[in-house]
Amino acid sequence: MEARQASQPMPVAELMGVEKVYGSGDAEVRALDGLNLVVNRGDYLAVMGASGSGKSTAMNILGCLDRPSGGSYRLNGVPVETLDDDALADLRNHQLGFVFQQFHLLPQLSAMENVMLPMVYASVPAAERRQRAQQALERVGLGQRLYNKPNQLSGGQQQRVAIARAIINHPAMLLADEPTGALDSHTTEEVLEIFDELHRSGITVVLVTHEDDVAARADQVVHFRDGRVSDPGPRSQG
Repeated sequence: MEARQASQPMPVAELMGVEKVYGSGDAEVRALDGLNLVVNRGDYLAVMGASGSGKSTAMNILGCLDRPSGGSYRLNGVPVETLDDDALADLRNHQLGFVFQQFHLLPQLSAMENVMLPMVYASVPAAERRQRAQQALERVGLGQRLYNKPNQLSGGQQQRVAIARAIINHPAMLLADEPTGALDSHTTEEVLEIFDELHRSGITVVLVTHEDDVAARADQVVHFRDGRVSDPGPRSQG
């Protein structure tokens, strides 16, 4: 950690004065209100906040799933708000990985086939897709479950498949929205250990959670309130 602090941090994601407004007039809802947030390369950041605080909206913008109404978002230096839909989809597929509370696996596909999907969209050759998918599944402890379909896997195993799929294109940033919300405490610990390992390997992780013990795994915790960061939180010194 000391070496990283001694060097100049490299921003992966920069939200600058970001606003997100839904509706108009009396029906206007300001989900984000001048949000400023920087995620540096190698960070492990936990985001907390009450329902309606803007944290999920911020994750959607960080993930290029939604566009801000105002302000600027730069992902690896690219001003995201200037991109058309095709360029945005390409950026999302190559630069970002997603893990959600619900696993969003295709039920008719095997674990291997689910993990290969992002590489299909990235035009990775078939032989390389299979090799990389197998390596990713072995990395999350599912080397013996390559050909099982989701209904043949436990909830924790399905989330591991989702994590393997999220990291398959070597994303600049991994976004996890309540990734343990549907898991029991033992399985939660197993999944969080995978996130710990991914972070130690150099992957930048941003995780939304309402659980203090989950957030405690991160290097830094930020709290959202009324569409802004209310408390940037300390960075871990360990």
